[in-house]
Amino acid sequence: MKDISHLVRSIPASVTLAVNDKAKALQQAGQDIIALAGGDPDFPTPPHIVEAAFQAIQKGATHYPAPMKGIMPLLEAIAVKMEQENHLHCDPRTDIVVTPGGKWAIYLALAALINPGDEIIYLEPVWVSYPPMIKLAGGQPVAVSLSAADNYRITEELLLTKVTPFTKAIMLNTPSNPTGRVLTWEELKAITKVAIEHDLYIISDEIYEKLVFDDHKHISIGSLPAMGERTLTINGLSKAYAMTGWRLGWLAGPTPIMKVAARMNSQTVSSAATFTMHAAVAALQGPQDFVEEMRLSYLVRRDFMVKALNEIEGIACQNVEGAFYLFPSFPGSKKDSLGLAEALLDHVGIAGTPGIAFGSSGEGHVRFSIATAMGDLERAVERLAQSAHKLMDA
Repeated sequence: MKDISHLVRSIPASVTLAVNDKAKALQQAGQDIIALAGGDPDFPTPPHIVEAAFQAIQKGATHYPAPMKGIMPLLEAIAVKMEQENHLHCDPRTDIVVTPGGKWAIYLALAALINPGDEIIYLEPVWVSYPPMIKLAGGQPVAVSLSAADNYRITEELLLTKVTPFTKAIMLNTPSNPTGRVLTWEELKAITKVAIEHDLYIISDEIYEKLVFDDHKHISIGSLPAMGERTLTINGLSKAYAMTGWRLGWLAGPTPIMKVAARMNSQTVSSAATFTMHAAVAALQGPQDFVEEMRLSYLVRRDFMVKALNEIEGIACQNVEGAFYLFPSFPGSKKDSLGLAEALLDHVGIAGTPGIAFGSSGEGHVRFSIATAMGDLERAVERLAQSAHKLMDA
């Protein structure tokens, strides 16, 4: 038999999904595992969105959408949302492609931009799928390592250490998974300066934009002067609307790039499911109060968990500014992050994602999701307080 793809064989499986699957398997086997590895909101999809999908199905929205890149009511709803909330002008006819999930929108952006050998800069710690997707699209991933001691701040100087003649784009995720950082005006302006001076594109993943805490504010980098023409913006409904299983996202950007992205979409996934597009219209145009209710719930959980974790000897947890993850470190332990995650699962009954999955800058950390019930978070803290010593052994 001839050999199979060397490229795809070289790509690791998603660590977050693997940990989540293992936790579920242990739960199904009867073990009491508190699953804090995944990023799936514990809230149900709001009823009016579900009802919109049912009605669409009953009316026959079970065939291909027209146009394939998104039904016009949804393209128009996205364009209005981005204009009003993100200060980005997008022509719904040419500048938006609806995708089966935000993850595909990210890959679509990379595929539309990358030529063989192009380098794509990303900020580390980074969501686990960015580097593999860059490689799958034919590019070379280049990490800019950020420091927890400096609250993962990005500067022009740090970026310039990685810019080369082969650099094509900078990938951003704000608020960040896994660190919870929200990029500031100063950071965005520094990124903008580098992008303009070196003629780089920006790929901006803004899936957590509505989950921002305290006085922090989400700013779409594409809204900054001269950035609209070089920015691809990714968003979707999974996190803010508790619609992870619906697989509905979008990519928006300059018309020439979006034409290429739409062509790629047509030759691969074709489209998102038609009835989910109708549900998405209901999500974007319907009542938004539940989005704020969920955000406030995550805020309560964040405050509880950060305080509780910092009270446990051997654990240190920075406050997070957005998204729904914590990224504590374990300075009292001699274990690496893989060992920590294994010990947490085997000896404490908590599933967390090892920090090394997010790049070398994540070593020594474990990511915990707070997108789960407060009761589970309280039990997790109780177990950690009782069993922290099991994490400290070599």
